[in-house]
Amino acid sequence: MQTIQPARLLPGVSSDSLDSGSSAGGGGKQATTLKGKALIFWDPETPGKKLDAIDTDQITPAAYCVSEGLDTLDEKWKVGSFYYLMPDFRKRVHSGETFVIAGDRFAIGSSREMSPAGLKAVAEEVGLEMVVVCGENMGDIFRRNSLNLGLHVVQSPEAVADAQDGDEFSFDPKSRALRNETQDKDYTPVPLTAKEEDIRQGGGIFAVGRREFAASVRQEPRVEWPDASIADGLTTTEQIIWAHRVDKNAEVVPGKTLRVYADLLPVSDGTGPFAIHTFNQITGGNTIYPRQIAVANDHFVFTGKDSDDKQTQISKQFAEKYDIRHPHYANPGDGIFHFYFPEQGLVLPGLMIPGADSHSRAYGAYGAIGIGVGSTTSGFGWSTGYIYFTLAKARRVTLRGKLQPWVSGKDIVLKLLETWGARQSQGMSVEFIDADQQLPIAYRNTICNMMAEGESQNGIFAADDITYKWYAEKGMSESQLPYPRIKPGKNARYAIDETLDLSSVEPMIAKPYSPGNAFPAGEVAKERIKFDKAYIGSCTNGSYDDLLSAALILRAGNRAGAKKAVTDFVIFPGSGGVKQLIEKPDSRLDGESIANVLREAGGQIRDSWCGPCFGQGADALEKGEVAITTFNRNWQNRMGLGGLGYLASPAVVAASALVGYMAPPDELGISWEAGEFGV
Repeated sequence: MQTIQPARLLPGVSSDSLDSGSSAGGGGKQATTLKGKALIFWDPETPGKKLDAIDTDQITPAAYCVSEGLDTLDEKWKVGSFYYLMPDFRKRVHSGETFVIAGDRFAIGSSREMSPAGLKAVAEEVGLEMVVVCGENMGDIFRRNSLNLGLHVVQSPEAVADAQDGDEFSFDPKSRALRNETQDKDYTPVPLTAKEEDIRQGGGIFAVGRREFAASVRQEPRVEWPDASIADGLTTTEQIIWAHRVDKNAEVVPGKTLRVYADLLPVSDGTGPFAIHTFNQITGGNTIYPRQIAVANDHFVFTGKDSDDKQTQISKQFAEKYDIRHPHYANPGDGIFHFYFPEQGLVLPGLMIPGADSHSRAYGAYGAIGIGVGSTTSGFGWSTGYIYFTLAKARRVTLRGKLQPWVSGKDIVLKLLETWGARQSQGMSVEFIDADQQLPIAYRNTICNMMAEGESQNGIFAADDITYKWYAEKGMSESQLPYPRIKPGKNARYAIDETLDLSSVEPMIAKPYSPGNAFPAGEVAKERIKFDKAYIGSCTNGSYDDLLSAALILRAGNRAGAKKAVTDFVIFPGSGGVKQLIEKPDSRLDGESIANVLREAGGQIRDSWCGPCFGQGADALEKGEVAITTFNRNWQNRMGLGGLGYLASPAVVAASALVGYMAPPDELGISWEAGEFGV
């Protein structure tokens, strides 16, 4: 069971010897005014408008998120920068177009730190510095990663609105003052917090880590929960942050940057190498064991590419060096870490879990804080035991009303994203209230997981009877868990307080190129949209209950005469444990196993990994191919260059596989029976 541990020195190392390097890398570069031309991303659909919602998949396509060695980390990151969105990007930056101008919600999505690191390196390889200027709501992970690395990022809607091709800009790194020299206009960017300024002007996360390393090793971590009078005014997220503060007098209010102890700091084979590099830079690589570490090999493991194998070896060798073993080290096929780590008892109510993957938000389903961070924050946490965290405003979503036939967590979150519209969550921390206590962990996992697509800081369900029953079924009673049961305070403050009426939610299908571009599946069925692939699984919908839901539909469809999937039908269990469990008889299927039902319908069961979700491996979409999937993102080129992805629940994907066009289960001619189909 996961608990916070103090730092452990390597044999032969004394804490006194750590002071010698504690001030290394103390300052940033000498601040000189930066000058360059505008490089503008225009919206091809709307003349004169800057492009909004450029996601990190477009900044650094997945195939370029690879490192073959710690000394050549950024080689492919530079080549891949805007490779498809703007093929001549690198050439234009080298010619002096170093002020990158984009619209609102820039760099949303993945936590891949390859994006800011690659952009910074593209300019630096010819002796230049880049400044990224965007409008409202820059992706929070990208923004944090940029500050860590020393990439200049500026939010200024006015500057973005005014900018034109060829404009000359200047930027003062010390004051962050931005000027359009061509138009003779000055801009004051959205300010940073005091600590963010500290990190930015103090040389970035490596320098800060070196300065704080020795003291952090000597400091015993303490988690202290607020008393009832204090907790009454705090959200669930705020209570966990309050308890995990390093500086016990620090105020817990939105907009404040705090040092916060981490209970678990998981990475994947994709994000691991840069985290390892960061850890080595801060600690010297020969002083302490990495703190609160967990590593899962789930992103680049079954591609068959030599470069991907080399990347995976970096984390493997690191784990061997520091004796990181099961369950904190997951081999290829053990599982996607958002399923694997919870089932191994590493994700527990009340934990603070900064994960080097944007879908770490899934841990909110278990009553923990799960946030997406980049590799450098992970490496910093492995070194110090804590991270820097800027608390967002809180938003409460009360889920109330009777669930309708065939509706699951995927339908709920797609409806929520559709309701939120272009602004999504506005970067807030989202507190979910299951008012009628009817949403199982599988549904909650899907909802919290896709708060990455909702652009929230995190999503969380306070641990309740449903949560503790889930743990009890795995042999962990509430009394054995490390932290007390908490709930949102009666006087907690929410910037937005809303209710989603579940009785109004139907089975949904999200069309390209956004999870929020969602429509009732019954309406989509009228369009008779054909597809080439039907995929069930991923970190969003790869649980036993998710696959059971699909199997129940397939069995009913079989009785109604639809016996086989009419196209490629592939299943990706969330973990190796799930893959084993679905081979066992299930009473809900009259003693047949889920795996048998899937295979009888033409399903092919793969190993547990992330690849197809982001366009890697043999199941990635080819140009022109269409897929209906239970994955979490359907952005342009996400599932494969030139492919189109549609998103839906396991039940809808299973039904669609049988009828041959995108449709809800009742298109099979079967009727809802809660006792038969409810999960």
